[in-house]
Amino acid sequence: MIEKNNKMEKIVSLCKRRGFVFQGSEIYGGLAGTWDYGPYGVALKNNVKNLWFKMFVEDREDMYGMDAAIIMNSKAWEASGHISGFSDPLIDCKKCGHRFRVDQIENKEKCPDCGGKLGEERQFNMMFKTFVGATEDESAVSYLRPETAGGMFVNFKNILDSLHPKLPFGLGQIGKAFRNEIAPRDFVFRSREFEQMEVEYFVKPECWEESFNEWKKVMLDWCEAIGLQKSHIHELEVLDGERAHYSKRTIDFEFDYSFGRKELYGLAYRTDFDLKSHSAKSGLDLSYYDEETKERFIPHVIEPSLGVDRTILAVLLEAYTEDDLGGETRAYLKLSPKLAPVKVAVFPLLKNKPELVEKAREIYEILKKEFKCEFDDNGNIGKRYRRQDEIGTPFCVTVDFDTLEKKEGMTVRDRDTGKQERVPEEDLISFLKEKLS
Repeated sequence: MIEKNNKMEKIVSLCKRRGFVFQGSEIYGGLAGTWDYGPYGVALKNNVKNLWFKMFVEDREDMYGMDAAIIMNSKAWEASGHISGFSDPLIDCKKCGHRFRVDQIENKEKCPDCGGKLGEERQFNMMFKTFVGATEDESAVSYLRPETAGGMFVNFKNILDSLHPKLPFGLGQIGKAFRNEIAPRDFVFRSREFEQMEVEYFVKPECWEESFNEWKKVMLDWCEAIGLQKSHIHELEVLDGERAHYSKRTIDFEFDYSFGRKELYGLAYRTDFDLKSHSAKSGLDLSYYDEETKERFIPHVIEPSLGVDRTILAVLLEAYTEDDLGGETRAYLKLSPKLAPVKVAVFPLLKNKPELVEKAREIYEILKKEFKCEFDDNGNIGKRYRRQDEIGTPFCVTVDFDTLEKKEGMTVRDRDTGKQERVPEEDLISFLKEKLS
């Protein structure tokens, strides 16, 4: 069993060492709450997003994809309540000047850093303000979106007019969101720039509960699909007074992170708040006309909201494993093949033998047409195995002298067990496809 805090440190170290995640602006001392994804991090992230889009949008007949603009007319954020209500209670230390979110400190009078006296609570709006155009006055003010939902709501009428969908139907979007967090922390868990995977699912008012339960099941199926253990996922019914201003019911799906049980995903019943508010603010009719019942009404909304970065962290924590292999302790990422940045790595047994390198290159060229594949001849064979283990590569294919001289195929090593078996060259693709599926 890996000690929890120690596990988090090992994850952060592995992410930098192997090119998953780097501190944002690191050569200039960093910028708190920002993170840069390196080559393997991008690959893992894309695999997560592609799987989500397939499960939540492409595999369903009642879903449509969206990619709305990050910057919107500020009136949209007035209508949604974000300008007046998207804030956190903030408190400053009078002695050291450090700032804290009120809900994250126990003693509201004593600074947790220096012991000094804390000042008065005040509200802090978390939206990043910017200006659109050449002037910097109030008429040019806009904001970086704090959530992706807004862009889908303001396009509701466009979807009705262009696609004529029947209720229930939904819009799904993956995109960046920005929140000027007072205290970003815990690696990529809470940051100022992050990515969301969200659905806005429009339903008849009387059918919201059925759709809510349906999407709850979809979200639990998703957790299983990405390799999160059921015992590490917990449903929390958010109480009155603690929900977002637009929500009548919210379930938080919490995950057992190394730093405690924290929110991973959210499922909210947003009622007709958003469409009604945008209809009133814009002056446009955002109602839906039911051809069968001849009724016109404002649809209600179910919102499954999933953070990409929190998903990445949960997946990494779940996948990080240490065992004893060959008398040595090794660390590896036990990633689902669906998510692994590299599916297959190809090696020559010795890099200084041209005939082995040539054959390994030949095998690599064949396999890369079928799988996300990597050629690796850096260091000795043992170091290559350890590197691919830490990347999370499920299988390593090694070309050795028996491959050339005895025509006995090549060895295929399993990441999780470390066991190797010889596979004939003509069977290699089918063998790997079966294993990776």
